[in-house]
Parts: sequence; structure tokens; C-alpha cells
Amino acid sequence: MVREALAALLGLEGDIDVVAQVSRGDEVADAAVEHEVEVAVLDIEMPGLTGIEAAAELRRRRPTTKIVIATTFGRPGYLRRAMEAGADAFLVKDAPASELAEAIRQVLRGERVIDPTLAAAALADGANPLTVRERDVLAAAADGSVNAEIARRLHLSEGTVRNYLSMAIQKTSARNRTEAVRVAKEKGWL
Repeated sequence: MVREALAALLGLEGDIDVVAQVSRGDEVADAAVEHEVEVAVLDIEMPGLTGIEAAAELRRRRPTTKIVIATTFGRPGYLRRAMEAGADAFLVKDAPASELAEAIRQVLRGERVIDPTLAAAALADGANPLTVRERDVLAAAADGSVNAEIARRLHLSEGTVRNYLSMAIQKTSARNRTEAVRVAKEKGWL
């Protein structure tokens, strides 16, 4: 419903044509390639692939498409990850539709657009301290899996899983893996 409303609002702009809509992150790149999309507007939370994962795939498959992330999840860690994945703009959804339309125009001119409050928070928060593998292991632990299950799923030894979890707990200043997952999610690191 929100996607359709956003598409309808953007369609009212005289210089913007909405050529495709998808409901899943794993459909983004195919649709962008098929419709030769100039700008893709993605959310962070999407089924199939997250908006950040979809942005990275889209950047690989159709590097000329500009990527705008518009989300309710205005977390500094998400901003950093989105930019690393190739996003050209990152906006919080509570902004007026006219701001999104203007952001689309700006990225088409080659500019980057970042919500200023979120940019300041990202700078203050610092970089994600977790390595890619620490994030993988911590994400695998989020469902309550024990080390043996995580090791099997990620093709690691139990000792390696234990070490990665220990480092993630330390880096998030958490008391245990559950708290580390919570902290990492709150900061947008997972």
C-alpha cells in the first residue's frame, strides 16, 4: 500500500515516470534491467533481499541506475551500509514526497543526497566495528542458534564461531550474544 501510494505521488510529478514496481528485494535488479530504470527507490526492509542487498545487486547488474533508499529505519549503520552498497541517496520516509522527487532529480544530475540529521548521527556514531564475518555469525545467532548450528550453517568450526561471537560481544559492549544482536540491530550494523 505504501509503495503504491509513493508511486502514485511520484507519478504526479511532470518529469518523473514510474515504470515498474516490485514488492520484493530479489525482484529489483531484474525489473531495473528489463525496464531500463534510471532511478530505483528502495526500502531497507524488503522480503527476499534487504534494500541494501538489492542495491548491491543492482549496482553490479545495472551500474547506470541511480539508487535512492527511502526508509523508516533512519539508523546511522544503515546509512553507511547503503552507501557502501552503492546507494546515491538515503532519505527517511517521513520527509514530504516533494523531497523524494527532488532527491531523484538530484541523483540524476550526479549529486548525492543524504538526510542531514542522519548524516550527522552517522559521523558521530563512527564506523561499524564488526567485520563481515562477525556480522554473519552474529546474524546467524539472532534466531537463538547454538554454536554448533551456526558453525554448520556457515561452514566454520565451533571454535571459530565462538571467537567471532566473543569479538562481536566485545565490540558492541554487550554482556552476551543476545544483547550484541540487539545493539548491532539498533545501530544498523546487521
